Amino acid sequence: MSERWALAAEAEGDGARLVPLGTDALPAGPVLREPDLVEAVRSRPGVARWVWRSTAEVHPRLLAAGVRVERCYDIEVAEGLLLGHEGRLGEPRSAAAALARLRNAPVPPDPPQRAAEPGSQDSLFEARPSATAVSFEDLLAVYAEQHARHDRTAHPGRMRLLTAAESAGMLVAAEMHRSGLPWRADVHRELLQELLGERYAGGGEPRRLAELADEVSAAFGHRVRPDLPAEVVKAFARAGIRVRSTRRWELEEIDHPAVAPLVAYKKLYRIWTAHGWSWLQDWVRDGRFRPEYQPGGTVTGRWTTNGGGALQIPKVVRRAVVADEGWRLVVADADQMEPRVLAAISRDPGLMEVAGHPDDLYTRLSDRGFSGDREHAKLALLGAIYGQTSGDGLKNLAALRRRFPRAVAYVDDAAKAGEDGLLVRTWLGRTSPRAVGAAEDDEAGLPQEGGGGDGGDESGSREGEYTPGYASGNSRARGRFTRNFVVQGSAAEWALLMLAALRRATAGMRAELVFFQHDEVIVHCPAEEAEAVTEAIRAAGDEAGRIAFGHTPVRFPFTTATVERYADAK
Repeated sequence: MSERWALAAEAEGDGARLVPLGTDALPAGPVLREPDLVEAVRSRPGVARWVWRSTAEVHPRLLAAGVRVERCYDIEVAEGLLLGHEGRLGEPRSAAAALARLRNAPVPPDPPQRAAEPGSQDSLFEARPSATAVSFEDLLAVYAEQHARHDRTAHPGRMRLLTAAESAGMLVAAEMHRSGLPWRADVHRELLQELLGERYAGGGEPRRLAELADEVSAAFGHRVRPDLPAEVVKAFARAGIRVRSTRRWELEEIDHPAVAPLVAYKKLYRIWTAHGWSWLQDWVRDGRFRPEYQPGGTVTGRWTTNGGGALQIPKVVRRAVVADEGWRLVVADADQMEPRVLAAISRDPGLMEVAGHPDDLYTRLSDRGFSGDREHAKLALLGAIYGQTSGDGLKNLAALRRRFPRAVAYVDDAAKAGEDGLLVRTWLGRTSPRAVGAAEDDEAGLPQEGGGGDGGDESGSREGEYTPGYASGNSRARGRFTRNFVVQGSAAEWALLMLAALRRATAGMRAELVFFQHDEVIVHCPAEEAEAVTEAIRAAGDEAGRIAFGHTPVRFPFTTATVERYADAK
């Protein structure tokens, strides 16, 4: 049996069309029609990878029937990555759009992202409506063209690995959505009562918020709405105090009796609006919270969610995340992930040696170049990654550059490329947004040895959130963006590979992946499997490092905790 098959659900009914594929990405046999999509997959357990338009189109139906595929190639995911590599990030990435470009026809826009539907298990991973229908034969043509486009990238082996990893992330996301994060609604209601007090009729603020609002007003001597930042800034101005914002760190520097109740109000207001009674009613069903994860939802590849706020669960609310009876939560945090990734991608011998140990990286770093001052060592390394290079940061950076010149040069070169308006790439090939006005062939590369498939390397850099100036003419802002993109994006790639390895390792267990954000993963498992899951996480981190970066001394350890409540993990 062919190791790779293309599959498409029929537009009407439960049938499917499928065909084996050769190593040249072309059909290696006749196109078949099966009356039942699920049975078409279930009856072919030897297929190593399924090629389909979108994981959302097929995978939820398979999961509902208890069918788990090993690997997939998501054509629309691949299109987005390839467009980015070609400096066309943001262009429509649907199969219909890819076909139109292939045929030199007008390109249809992508359909708008559907709003998440709270409380529904099946609707969140439904396929989006397609602007233009794509036949199975046309889908095969798009896939063959993508195969050729991978060959034309700077490092084809790495780019194929990135596409495979992002496609695997789509499988994990769908499975985590179906499993759901265990959530005790009764515990959540208890903590809301404890923190916020009683609710008043009519949907107004609960008692504790109303009391704090009164305290804020009393401190100013007139009525102030603490939920309106402009009103708070104006109130401080009337008191002779100039503040630029109502951020907590800025407020806490002010000596005024309104500060304490205002800070307390802001914390509780956030819980009430983001994870209060309405959130609980909307998002928790049958003991599970099922957010819709968006792999690669940001320009650096970090995940986002479509509704529910899964990636911003306050620590106090984590008390409601409780394992089932007889089960446990294995909570794992990757230790100093981004500095370790910098060591691997820069190939700096000294930093790789420091990152080659599972213990605290900053302590080892401080012993090597900062006279044992861990805090200065940490500030220096994070400053190099995030661009904090003024004041004391500049002094710390100078010390870092003397000890680890290749690591600092790596992010410096990425920043310079960004300032010059060039494209920069992560280790596997995810590409930064193009700067406004950049030339079509502008590109920055940082040649390095080994790792990730076919050798060589290119620079790329920054963040999961939108950063003003990252694709604009603001060269300094874009330089800060690209400085971080090379590290944070490469770290996101390592995380994808770690999830894929962990998914494979737990395939024969009852354990289920239920949560992931940036450098943290949670596995829900029977108590007797917890030790094996912990070992699987450790092994997955090491395997991801080898696959992504080749054989380096760098270790990717985790701090793990086996708990009944998520809040007890930290």
